[in-house]
Amino acid sequence: MSGWIITRTRPTRRKAFRKMLDRLRAILDNARQADLPCASATVVSATSELFHHETVSSIGQKDDITIPKPGQGSLNLQDASTNDQVLWLASCTKLITTIACMQLVEQGKLTLDDGDELEGLCPELRDIKVLQSDGSTSEKNKKITLRMLLTHTAGFGYSFLNNKLEKYSYNEFSGLAQDFHQPLVNQPGERFEYGISIDWAGIAVERVTQTRLGDYMQKHIFTPSGIKELSLFPSKDMRDRLAGIWQRDANGRLSPRPYPLDRPLAPDQASDTFHSGGAGVWGTAQLLRVLLNNGTSPLTGEAILRPETVDMMFENQLPNDPNFARAELPAVKPELVHPAKELYPLCPGSEPQGWGLGFMISGGVTGRSKQTVHWSGLSNCFWWCDREKGVAGIVASQVLPLADLKAVQLWADVETATYNGLAKD
Repeated sequence: MSGWIITRTRPTRRKAFRKMLDRLRAILDNARQADLPCASATVVSATSELFHHETVSSIGQKDDITIPKPGQGSLNLQDASTNDQVLWLASCTKLITTIACMQLVEQGKLTLDDGDELEGLCPELRDIKVLQSDGSTSEKNKKITLRMLLTHTAGFGYSFLNNKLEKYSYNEFSGLAQDFHQPLVNQPGERFEYGISIDWAGIAVERVTQTRLGDYMQKHIFTPSGIKELSLFPSKDMRDRLAGIWQRDANGRLSPRPYPLDRPLAPDQASDTFHSGGAGVWGTAQLLRVLLNNGTSPLTGEAILRPETVDMMFENQLPNDPNFARAELPAVKPELVHPAKELYPLCPGSEPQGWGLGFMISGGVTGRSKQTVHWSGLSNCFWWCDREKGVAGIVASQVLPLADLKAVQLWADVETATYNGLAKD
């Protein structure tokens, strides 16, 4: 990938590179016309940013932006310039929290497989009950470990994805800690279940470091990586550049709406707002170049993780369940998620799927390698990191429900165009 830096390439490579950039830019511009209110894509190598482009459609452009108080009103959208939108990254946050955990594993402050240690840090997990389909509860039969939290096998679910939790009033986007004190929906270690596990991993980080999670991320991940605009609590400048978020109704119509997680946007409520390690980060950048560069920031030269730790994160933790992500996902809260047959339908059915520490592992029809890691966020943000081919990227919109067909198509198109361009290098 380093050969793609234009000033150092032969004319034929420069031409192929520019053709790829033109194709990617056209895809983003077409998305603006294809009923996506905003769209952005960034593609990187280990050493450089290869492509970045943002678009905002006329579906909601206004002359200014007003942040509603939590739970009140709707969002007036800015007439944004296309260079510096701030996005709610939602579950893309899980990558960052996992990096925090693995830093502490390197230091010997956390252990992946010590249930006594984890439940000592989080005593709330010692006597947590397991919810049955009939509404009754049972005792859990083993201790929860950090590895279980990072692989979503601890037994936690999400209230918007699991029918067992449907009758409860949990809201994982309330910004309140009380909404993460949920029963398990499976026995620990029994099966993969996407849910609030990495929020609990973030709590463990706070307990062992005696530091709020957002402060830890800033000091030990963002600052040494040279990244200035990622935060659990956006600054005023960042709030002024929020892209906004939209809701698509059953007829396909879009309308602006408040963010599901809006408490961090109210500065007077920051002190008692839960630091969500599962969905709380806002910003304009990601840490994908650190992963491609084996744990070292190419911007600062500082090591965020050891290379062997990155290797460990990329190892499949669920080798005995190659179809774990092909389970049907119900839409318990259809305003947030569409029902889906599986977590990542772009992976051919003949290929096994895996889960590393903090993210999914799978090939796909776009040209990515089979060991590519990736994940997404509720707001229709999608990232991938392909160490074998030396490329990573994030494709983002700000629209609900998750798995918006136009946003997923944009992701697939950007990936495909990137790999087609690489193949011609």
